[in-house]
Amino acid sequence: MSFIETNIRPLIKNVRKTDLAWRYVLNLLPTIKYMISGNGRLDSIESEILRELDENGIVITTVSELFGDTSQFEELDSEVSRVLQLRKAEIEELRSVANDDTAIGSKTFILELLGGDVVFDERSIFARIALNNSLLNIADSYLRMTSKLRYYNVWQTFASSGAARESQLWHFDREDRLILKVFLYLDDVDEGAGPFTYAPGTHKKGRYRAIEPEYFVEGGVRRTTDEQMNAVFAEDKWISGIGKKGTLILADTRGFHKGGESRTKDRLMYTCMYTSPASESKRLINYPTDLDLSCLTPKQIRALQHK
Repeated sequence: MSFIETNIRPLIKNVRKTDLAWRYVLNLLPTIKYMISGNGRLDSIESEILRELDENGIVITTVSELFGDTSQFEELDSEVSRVLQLRKAEIEELRSVANDDTAIGSKTFILELLGGDVVFDERSIFARIALNNSLLNIADSYLRMTSKLRYYNVWQTFASSGAARESQLWHFDREDRLILKVFLYLDDVDEGAGPFTYAPGTHKKGRYRAIEPEYFVEGGVRRTTDEQMNAVFAEDKWISGIGKKGTLILADTRGFHKGGESRTKDRLMYTCMYTSPASESKRLINYPTDLDLSCLTPKQIRALQHK
């Protein structure tokens, strides 16, 4: 084994286990940048969302409340409708394998409408939503550093009838110590559409961060059933993200959550993710060589950190 594999990688792994080292060693520069700029740009709504995120790890609001101007959402809705129509035949073919539970790890019940490898287009509405100033303000302030945009896409979750599996079961994400994900409903989501469901306070900042429900390993990933979660965190405390079209959920998915157990109707939503620059997340956005940054603000460019 090489020196790096024997010494450096185990050292980095141990460093990630403590917040101080994660913040002031692996993410020192983005932390300093944030300390210099501060979070004074937060308006009253953003400040309240940040307070709830810090305490509970989840906030449910609406695009109109946070963005104020709904023009971006209306453009997103229109563009998604266009893509759905364009891929209609393909989508119906993919729907036929939604109940295939033999391909664990593939999430056959979810279609990434923009494809598995997103090519960043700075002028597309999908990128512009992810780079919305309010979302960047909250992401930076929640992580207390200049955060990095890691992912954006549109998910269509097909209604299926099989036993809950993969992300339909309780779990927490492991790409970073703090992970902020955004879920924007493009259709009404009721219990039958598989709403995003969260155990508040189980994130790294939360009062219940130490809970350890029983689990089983599915495809190399720890999964927990409703019964196992209820044994350590009562079901009446779970937050179910039921909401109308335009509902906006922000959540730290380092806390326990599940979603996508759609039974009676499909679920359609836009999603994006922010992490620290030192996250172990794999590359989920591809940047073209002719990327035009002239139309972006300095804050948006920092969020890309694409090089």
